[in-house]
Amino acid sequence: MKRIVIAGGGAAGLMAAYSAALKYRDGGAVIALLEKNERPARKLMITGKGRCNVTNNCNLDTLIANVPKNGKFLFSAFSGFGTQDTMNFFENLGVPLKTERGGRVFPVSDKASDIVDALVKAVRGKGVRIIHSSAAEILEDGERVSGVRTRDGEVFEADSVILATGGLSYPVTGSTGDGYKIARALGHTVTELKPSLVPITVREGFCSRLAGLSLKNVTLSVFEEGKKKPVFSELGELLFTHFGISGPLALSASAHMRRMGKAEYTGVVDLKPALDMKRLDSRVLRDFEDKKNRDFRNSLDRLLPKSIIPVIISISGIAPETKVNQISREQREALCAAVKGLTLHLTGFRPIEEAIITGGGISVKEIDPSSMESKLVKGLFFAGEIIDVDAYTGGFNLQIAFSTGYAAGKSV
Repeated sequence: MKRIVIAGGGAAGLMAAYSAALKYRDGGAVIALLEKNERPARKLMITGKGRCNVTNNCNLDTLIANVPKNGKFLFSAFSGFGTQDTMNFFENLGVPLKTERGGRVFPVSDKASDIVDALVKAVRGKGVRIIHSSAAEILEDGERVSGVRTRDGEVFEADSVILATGGLSYPVTGSTGDGYKIARALGHTVTELKPSLVPITVREGFCSRLAGLSLKNVTLSVFEEGKKKPVFSELGELLFTHFGISGPLALSASAHMRRMGKAEYTGVVDLKPALDMKRLDSRVLRDFEDKKNRDFRNSLDRLLPKSIIPVIISISGIAPETKVNQISREQREALCAAVKGLTLHLTGFRPIEEAIITGGGISVKEIDPSSMESKLVKGLFFAGEIIDVDAYTGGFNLQIAFSTGYAAGKSV
């Protein structure tokens, strides 16, 4: 009888366990999943602001295009278990799904717990043992794995081991980089680990004064030094913090800033993307007409959130005490330019612990793309964030976890 151990009970590990159990549904294998947390898939619980952006409703080409790092490596895994397979999987487990803007797929209930509960129930229902423990070392017998030693010293004998321990992001959920150390000890290469989908630090001091301000339906465009076209431009939600910017737009933008530290990046926030300069000027004129005898600093409350008004006034160059009826056309143009072009000098990323995912990981050159098996150690497989692949926001990273987990489980 086959003995299979999966190290890590996140999205990839659970899917790998399910896939392996599906392969050996005749009872030909004993499958154990080691998870350090009392409850599996803690990181799944916080994805999508607790709603769980489970996948993206798109075709294979779009899926690969949204994986800027080693996307082609995933062709086989995505082909074997794609976005539609993920959607069918959860709906067959009784979790109805919905597709939102940008193809993002969520449970209809907007509860990540529904996804986690269904996945855990499916795995247990297939006879997989979920053991509250964590791997410390993978044992070898010649050139093949022979078992897993846990941090408590217990040894689980195994013919195959799937390493799905996650990355370094959100360590509170259990992703503490243990798998990288284990893989290195077996001779595997771990590429440089970087934060991806992470908040961004900003030079401008006014960000700290705006901390806590959330702007919805604004556009953030990011420009790399020496390039005319933005490397990122999207409409959405932006959050100011004491160090700079966060929120969905900042996290998405960070994944496109691949040369941070080697190139300068500038962010431009359009606070009124639905209005061009001419229409915005007309809007300002209407507001000014109602408040023509007021000071300029007291005239923008209908146009902008209160906390950002002093910043825009400063950038416009108009003295705050100027009477509205004295503001010239040129000054209005300067105001409109400030509203539609709030410039931020982006200086770096927050620590990897604050990132949603980890960039870097086990070199894909050392992994068979069709099976996820190690090319160095027989019987060793990889799944999920531990591999050197990462994607943009929108459900693509979870799809990587499900696809690689399914491929590894099917191949053991």
